[in-house]
Amino acid sequence: MNIKDSILNTAKKTIAIEQNAIANLSNLLDDDFANAVELIYNSKGRVIITGIGKSAIIANKIVATLNSTGTPAVFMHAADAIHGDLGLILEDDVVICISKSGNTPEIKVLVPLIKNAKNKMIAITGNNTSFLAQQADYILNAYVEQEACPNNLAPTTSTTAQLVIGDALAICLLELRGFSSKDFAKYHPGGALGKRLYLRVSDLSSVNQKPQVTLNTNVKEVIVEISEKMLGVTAVVEDHKIVGIITDGDLRRMLTKTDSFSGLTAKDIMSSNPKRIDENAMAVDAMEVMEEHGISQLLVEHKGKYAGVVHLHDLIKEGII
Repeated sequence: MNIKDSILNTAKKTIAIEQNAIANLSNLLDDDFANAVELIYNSKGRVIITGIGKSAIIANKIVATLNSTGTPAVFMHAADAIHGDLGLILEDDVVICISKSGNTPEIKVLVPLIKNAKNKMIAITGNNTSFLAQQADYILNAYVEQEACPNNLAPTTSTTAQLVIGDALAICLLELRGFSSKDFAKYHPGGALGKRLYLRVSDLSSVNQKPQVTLNTNVKEVIVEISEKMLGVTAVVEDHKIVGIITDGDLRRMLTKTDSFSGLTAKDIMSSNPKRIDENAMAVDAMEVMEEHGISQLLVEHKGKYAGVVHLHDLIKEGII
């Protein structure tokens, strides 16, 4: 077997081991999981998530997922907790403690302190007979038969299982809260995902110039209008309503068909019934229309009247595409 085949075989074996472990997690779910979700949902406090080593890294990811889906959460490193950070935990907070073995020295020191403070504690562990499991109010079983590591030592499958349990918690809480796409946008205003959910056509078209001509505008003035407004297009407007569109492409096609355009007007070269979109539509809808029809610009309307232009470059600039 050559080295490439060996690498691919190892990768496939790793994925298969983790895949089987994740599939088995469904069989480990019980009332404790449902009770833990309800506890967090009904809590007036936050979720404090703690762990040590690789479990601490997973704890950080779960905190991020909870915060972004409507459940306030804070990370507390288990080692730091017993050296001052225990003050992070407030009276109504729920603590989630993550540990594969449930028997690490830091966990054995930390858990009694949490219990003394009367905070409810949820354990995510692969060992239901561990010290952590015995002290927890609810146990979320993250047992895995083996690590993907050939020595069965490096946390691989076990941390993946912990992460999946955390995702399951977050999504259950999301659904209980009725967390919508609008809520998601509120928590992600600066990212491309958020922009796809809240950015409207008017947010883009309002900063563009507004090229327009009438049916009887001569072609020379049409060219000047398209050039000055720098959008590669102009609307043909009558009584504030869109009746046509002229693009750079229309001008090029005109030049191939005639040697003289001195007597031509906008109505002679325009395309009727152009694609358009309401200014209150989502920017992502404008993108879909452009992709469907293979165009780079869309005319924008407000209450049936011409309101401007949205360009493909606007969508790219904002990260929508």
